[in-house]
Amino acid sequence: MGFRVGILTVSDKGARGQRADTSGGTGLSPRDVTPEATLAVVDRLVPGMAEAMRQAGLAQTPMAMLSRSVAGLRGRTLIVNLPGSERGVRQNLAQLLPVLPHALETLRGEAGDHVAMPKGVQSDPAD
Repeated sequence: MGFRVGILTVSDKGARGQRADTSGGTGLSPRDVTPEATLAVVDRLVPGMAEAMRQAGLAQTPMAMLSRSVAGLRGRTLIVNLPGSERGVRQNLAQLLPVLPHALETLRGEAGDHVAMPKGVQSDPAD
C-alpha cells in the first residue's frame, strides 16, 4: 500500500505572489507561526526528525540553528514543518527520506520491532 502526501505552504508573501515558497513559517519573524499551529493540532511529537533536520542544516550554515521546525503525529498522520527556502527543503528532505518509509509503516502498525536499516542509514553497534 502506498502513502498519501499533502503539502501545505504557509507563506503570506507567497500568497501575495511576492515570492515562490515551497513551505515556511518556521523562522524567527513575528509572522512565522507554523510551529505553533502544528503544536496546536498534534497529539505526539517526533522530536528526532526536527533535530535531524536542524543538524543537517547546521552542516551547511549556522543559520539552521534559527529553525523552529517541529514534527509530530495527529492520529495516523505525520506532520513535518519544512523551511521556506527550496535549498533548506531539499536538505531537510534528504535527511528524512531514508527513514520515512519505516516511520510511516510503524505508524500504520505494519513494521516489526526489528527491521533492516534503509540504505545509507547507519545502525548503532550497541543495539
